[in-house]
Amino acid sequence: MPPSESTILTNFLLTPAPLPAFVSLRQFTDIFPPKHRSNPIIKELYRELHHLRSADIEQVRRNIATEVKHGEKQRRRIAKVRQRSEGQDMTGLDISELNMEGELFGLSDGSRTRTPHTLQTVHPSIEEACATVEANISEIEAETEGLLSELAEAVGALSDLRYGRFSKPAGSSDELTEEVLSTLRRLESACEET
Repeated sequence: MPPSESTILTNFLLTPAPLPAFVSLRQFTDIFPPKHRSNPIIKELYRELHHLRSADIEQVRRNIATEVKHGEKQRRRIAKVRQRSEGQDMTGLDISELNMEGELFGLSDGSRTRTPHTLQTVHPSIEEACATVEANISEIEAETEGLLSELAEAVGALSDLRYGRFSKPAGSSDELTEEVLSTLRRLESACEET
């Protein structure tokens, strides 16, 4: 099983990262001129550099986690495209992107055959599939909430029109007509999206 994106990034960016891993306090002190090496500020400076380096390492860890989530979203998007394209013409798809995805996530040479699961690989695959389904559900729920709020806003604006309550001061009849038409267009486009 190939190493995960998180493992690759962590090994590449964080393995030799802590300050004491590549320069000890003694080596750091030797950088300064001999007459200043006994100054206690050097130890404070070293501790401050160690603290700043640790903060940078934590930021890199957070960035790695963010990048891994981005990669998972990209993989789900590619899976959706693949599901839609099953049995259809593959025009418009970037074949190199599909091949790259296949190499990254365990497909050999962009083909669609996977090696059989073992007891060690089936559990992570099921967890990954569950996470993908849950992410898809949350995306659909968020999209549905947005559409519902847009529909409620359009219906409310039309209701105000019906009962003569206007949120804007009275203007010309052309402005009112244009506002009604734009509200109806918004309602129609929201209904067509669903």
